[in-house]
Amino acid sequence: MVEPQGYFFEDLAKGMSASLEKRITDDDIVRFAEVTGDTNPLHLDDDFARESIFGGRIAHGMLTASLFSAILGTRMPGPGCIYMSQSIRFRAPVRPGELAVATVTVKRIDSKKQRVEFDCSCAVGNTVVAEGEALAKVPSRAKG
Repeated sequence: MVEPQGYFFEDLAKGMSASLEKRITDDDIVRFAEVTGDTNPLHLDDDFARESIFGGRIAHGMLTASLFSAILGTRMPGPGCIYMSQSIRFRAPVRPGELAVATVTVKRIDSKKQRVEFDCSCAVGNTVVAEGEALAKVPSRAKG
């Protein structure tokens, strides 16, 4: 488990980023299906998935995108932030066993509303598999 670190609103600056690497395993995919109820055979059935446009099983897109949530909640900004919204564009599949590297980067800071916009990107090797933007309300040092 990742030890939470985090930043207060006043600590953040445009261009700051944080990343998280996660090898997506068969067990991750099965557990994600159990938790969410998304039992699409593209994720769970080798024979079915082999006949698809992907030619084999793929991880749930939202499993990959959940790495953005892990970064926002534990690394940057970290504990206490309120994840308000996320847009995601899935660009390529993630296959069981692949190493996904997710990164969030501070895009814009709204001092009046104490909100921060982040660019989000996840890649496997040199291939971007998911990208988008996130919005979070970040705790202020001044407000405890």
